[in-house]
Amino acid sequence: MLFATHRYDELFFFKNMIPRFKKALKIADPRLKKEQFLEEHNRLSPESLRATLFLLSRFKEEKALLFQDDNWSIDKFRRPFILWLTATALNNR
Repeated sequence: MLFATHRYDELFFFKNMIPRFKKALKIADPRLKKEQFLEEHNRLSPESLRATLFLLSRFKEEKALLFQDDNWSIDKFRRPFILWLTATALNNR
């Protein structure tokens, strides 16, 4: 039988389906210190986008309005940091 007519069969079908997409793992505690952010950013980035503590400090000075405290959330700051980093690299050429 192609379609299940019993509740048990429906549960069995949905329970055993293979998921289409795997979920990306989220960091349990998004409040990272600057050093932890740097380590995670460099782990995820290619060689050309690797950062240093000096660059993170400069980013925080120039984009002070983004920061409410000393926490460095990967989800919140990584994309703006990469955009800032690439723009800074283009301006220094």
